[in-house]
Amino acid sequence: MRKQIFAALAGAALTLGSALAAQAEDALARVMDAGVLKVGTETAFAPFDYIDAGTHTGLNVEVFEEIAKEMGVKLEWITLDWTGVLPGLEAGRFDVVAGPATITKERMERYRFSSPIAEATVALLACAKCEIETPEDIAGKPVGSGTGTAQLKQLQDFAATLPAPPSDIKEYVSFNESYADLAAGRIEAVANSLPNIAFVASQRPEVFKVVKPAFGTPTYFGYPGRIEPEYASLMDKIDEILLAMKEDGRMAKLQEKWFGTTFDMPDYVTDPNI
Repeated sequence: MRKQIFAALAGAALTLGSALAAQAEDALARVMDAGVLKVGTETAFAPFDYIDAGTHTGLNVEVFEEIAKEMGVKLEWITLDWTGVLPGLEAGRFDVVAGPATITKERMERYRFSSPIAEATVALLACAKCEIETPEDIAGKPVGSGTGTAQLKQLQDFAATLPAPPSDIKEYVSFNESYADLAAGRIEAVANSLPNIAFVASQRPEVFKVVKPAFGTPTYFGYPGRIEPEYASLMDKIDEILLAMKEDGRMAKLQEKWFGTTFDMPDYVTDPNI
């Protein structure tokens, strides 16, 4: 009986050891062996990632096509609401997040961020005919932002500095929903990163306007990956390709295409402003 119990325990330990070894497998080697890079994202964050006439498009799509081409692998996109994207990364559903996400001190404790790919400073998108000309004009008015986002946190922090707070700060699962409410007059402004709202306003200038100056702290967007040591090789490779794209002008060309401007960005963010 003892031998049987010992054998069972030994078998269980071997199984557990194999599972842990699989989890600790070098991420870059695993991706290269499979020939597939799995990328998690949401598709409601134009112009980074969105659906246009049924087609998945945006800056992220073109950047990751370059990354996959340089690595010699195929792309597999896994799309979720933003609230599920980072948990999906932690659960191992994909290798990296396209997002992108604002690089913050808190997030850097849990994720490894790629080299920045765009500015992420937060500003306000308002209805074109609203009486909001400066960020301070949202005092006493209903506003919104994306739930679980750094943009929402900055909006809340900014609102706390006003003599009168906004009448309501609504949270939305996707920014597209907040833009719909803004267009319908249910709120009077949306806080999002400047590149995003500049794109939205350019698409519908009769409905939306960008409120300047931006009220947020200067920040940057990056692609989040896993922070565990076995993922370092994969994130190193992604950074190598992104830095090469910055050096040879491919990144600037894509920024100009999708934002109508380019951004001065550091190679890495090691001490975020927020």
